[in-house]
Formats: sequence, structure tokens, C-alpha cells
Amino acid sequence: MNDPIGDMLTRIRNSQMRGKSTVSVPASKMRVRVLDVLQSEGYIRGYEMSTGKDGHPAIEVSLKYFEGTPVIREMKRVSKPGRRVYLGVDDIPQVRQGLGVSIVSTSKGVMSDASARAANVGGEVLCTVF
Repeated sequence: MNDPIGDMLTRIRNSQMRGKSTVSVPASKMRVRVLDVLQSEGYIRGYEMSTGKDGHPAIEVSLKYFEGTPVIREMKRVSKPGRRVYLGVDDIPQVRQGLGVSIVSTSKGVMSDASARAANVGGEVLCTVF
């Protein structure tokens, strides 16, 4: 697999389109950090570590809905394996004028765009969520 973060975002997007309550994704530290940001921003209910069907570690992500519609309206991968996007603290974009969130991998960890501005650090913009 070339893009594990993109794979996780696609699995979440596809599960929400089908109205699933949970989705299973392979486990990794980076995925857990991205899910931490999504949970703290209120886009998912939570996640649990589990074991997949093949015996490898997996993450069960509990998706969040409001009146039958998914809370996450759109998820876009910004920095891809073929084209990495690094931005300084002043250049980190606001998603939908602050209604959405950009997830940024910084030297101080993976955090939301607002947290990165507060910590005065830039980094790799992983994805945007609205």
C-alpha cells in the first residue's frame, strides 16, 4: 500500500456513504494520530484497537451521524506520496472559513490547523475535513 492515510480516509468515506456505524482499518501510529484529531474535533465518535480477520492489528472506527446524515461532508487528501505539501504556520489554509479543519503533521505531533497556529509551527498538511 502506497498511501495508508489516503486508504483510511477512503474507507471512512465509503462506509459513511453506505451508512455503516463502524469501519475497520489496518493499525498504524500515524492513523491513530489522525483519528485522535478527528475525534477531538468531533468528526468521529471514537476508535478501538482490535485484531483484524487476518490476525494483524486493526482499528475499529465508530462513525458519527447527525439526523441520519454523516457528520463528515467531505474529506480530501492534500499531501500525497507523489507530491508532498509542506506549509509554514502563516500559510496553513482555513477550511471553509474556519468551519472545517486541516490536519497537519508537525514537529510537535499531528494536530489540527488551529492547534498548529497556536503552537506556531508549520508542517505537512495531510488532509482537510469538512
